[in-house]
Amino acid sequence: MRTRPTLSWTSADAPLPRTSSLDELTGVVARGRVAVLSGAGLSTESGIPDYRGEAGSLRRHTPMTYDEFVTSAAGRQRYWARSHLGWRTIARADPNDGHRAVTALRDGGFVGGVITQNVDGLHRGAGTADAVELHGSLDRVICLDCRRTSPRADLERRLRAANPGFEGTASRINPDGDVELPDDVVRGFRPVPCEACEGVLKPDVVFFGENVPRPRVEQCYRLVDDAAALLVLGSSLTVMSGLRFVRHAANAGKPVAIVNQGETRGDRYASLRVDLPLGRALTELAARLGCGLSEDRGRTA
Repeated sequence: MRTRPTLSWTSADAPLPRTSSLDELTGVVARGRVAVLSGAGLSTESGIPDYRGEAGSLRRHTPMTYDEFVTSAAGRQRYWARSHLGWRTIARADPNDGHRAVTALRDGGFVGGVITQNVDGLHRGAGTADAVELHGSLDRVICLDCRRTSPRADLERRLRAANPGFEGTASRINPDGDVELPDDVVRGFRPVPCEACEGVLKPDVVFFGENVPRPRVEQCYRLVDDAAALLVLGSSLTVMSGLRFVRHAANAGKPVAIVNQGETRGDRYASLRVDLPLGRALTELAARLGCGLSEDRGRTA
């Protein structure tokens, strides 16, 4: 039986005050040297659902865990069958106005560094090439045996060749890049091994229950240390992976601003909580600071 990762969080405190005004946030960002920490809520306007919103996939979907992936051939078959279809949606997704606004603020000198918990590559697609992808990216694949990495596009060509008649109907895309498929469809899918060593292939992302590589964590801490403030965008901060950077900034006395629809686990550490849709809020913020959005920044940027 698949076990559900511990991903939920319920506040025992009364909700803290939130605002729909951007005045105070504009003042924080105008001072510059802002580090950004983004979550799944930033990508929902690109057609990629989040885990915990009103239509969040955790209400129906248990994400793949690292233990199941490495110990279960059936689990890997299920993941790759579902992800093979889901990747088509991820690969077609374009950055939205929220991603473009972050890039505009970066180019304008207001944002000093970007950390994202998302694995969709949309910050890169919007032009923030140096965004730190905390949990990796679905567009890369790694061999668990020889550690060779390769482009996801190469794997997709091999999977299509190995499964010429596989055309399952996806009922819903999930934030980790897979879809819901019937078991009988999954059983007919054939995964492929590493071309170099015949080892087990895994998307180059951090699954639930897996540790983020320590050098990457330390790089994120340095970005927070170098910043004057931390801006959280579209994250519930439920898991410690992102929450630790909020705590780190707050413990250092740096302002923490959270723009998210709904409560977050990091609200108690924030000096400012804005409850607005991300695309609209960030577009207006960039405009107030004289940073125009580049409309030609898409997946190929």
